[in-house]
Amino acid sequence: MIQLDFYGTLVAASLVLLLGRGLVTRVGFLRSYNIPEPVAGGLVVALLLLILRTFDIEVRFDTSLQTPLMLAFFATIGLSADLASLKKGGRIVGVFLLAVIGLLVVQNAMGIGLATLLGLDPLMGLLTGSITLAGGHGTGAAWGTVFSEKYGLASASELALASATFGLVLGGLIGGPVARLLIKRVQVPGCSPQQVPRLPRGFEQPNKERSITPFSFVETLALIAVSLLAGNLLNGLLHGTVFELPTFVCVLFVGVVLRNGLSALGLYQVFEREVSVLGNVSLSLFLAIALMSLKLWDLAALALPIFIILAVQALVMALFAIFVTFRVMGGNYDAAVLAAGHCGFGLGATPTAIANMQAVTQRYGPSQIAFLVVPMVGAFFIDIINVIVIKLYLTLPFFAAV
Repeated sequence: MIQLDFYGTLVAASLVLLLGRGLVTRVGFLRSYNIPEPVAGGLVVALLLLILRTFDIEVRFDTSLQTPLMLAFFATIGLSADLASLKKGGRIVGVFLLAVIGLLVVQNAMGIGLATLLGLDPLMGLLTGSITLAGGHGTGAAWGTVFSEKYGLASASELALASATFGLVLGGLIGGPVARLLIKRVQVPGCSPQQVPRLPRGFEQPNKERSITPFSFVETLALIAVSLLAGNLLNGLLHGTVFELPTFVCVLFVGVVLRNGLSALGLYQVFEREVSVLGNVSLSLFLAIALMSLKLWDLAALALPIFIILAVQALVMALFAIFVTFRVMGGNYDAAVLAAGHCGFGLGATPTAIANMQAVTQRYGPSQIAFLVVPMVGAFFIDIINVIVIKLYLTLPFFAAV
């Protein structure tokens, strides 16, 4: 077994990003279908590690940096959230939220229905529904423990983690092709990749040059650090109460308060370009570590019926994004970018959604609406609503009898 320490893992993650960039630049298929660079590089490395494991060689990474990077990314999302802009997009946020709720209901109904048809415990269908796909690894692990202890479902935690892993991979793979299909139907404003009509803001085009000074860098870094510290303290205060929220939501909330509070008091204006640069660095490294650390043999260990359920769920996600999300969001370029983002966190996680949208906007042009709506819904609302939907499903008669 080869164990890479903190520094070795950081070097490996950086090389994964460089590999992904090289692949997307040189491989027309990856470029045409807007596959995010961390996904391309991370999956190649994960496949290589799977091959090495067949020769009894296993490589393990120090993932201690993964959570701080994820939290730093959500801190920058909060620091980029201008509540005045959010007010303007209030109706759009509401409509997208309804589409998200619709998908949660469909995912669980599909999972339970397929599990029943295949002769499996309906709880397995629920685990391969919104718990792990929209909820991700954290929600999956939590509910896996509940299903094992309360309902006696064997290997529930292992199934949850494998399903979440499958969703993370597919969420990063199908968003780009879905957006490519939809963009053919719409008029893209300033669609030429060589000529973007205006300077991008936020996370829309991560490769655009941005002016940064050492002092402004320290200022922004301090805001992110305060968001991390205060967010963790807030999470500790809420732990065990009815208001308990995931840590990343607390960090994002503090970032929103900092940005808008300092602005309202006239004390400081957040440097959006710099926040987006630091956020994109955190996001890219987080995804690189997450994907290169994937244990693909966990997916190979999935029983065929479970694999069938998850494959159908991926197809349902793509169809839902095309025929529901795209249409209800207006059927325009912004709706196409939103559909790509929905694929990301509908199957994986909010960072995957951002990476999907970046891959699209980097090629076709900015979409401020998408980068306003998806992070707010994916961070603030999805986890709370998902819990409500799951609990409502557990009140169904055949679950009560378990």
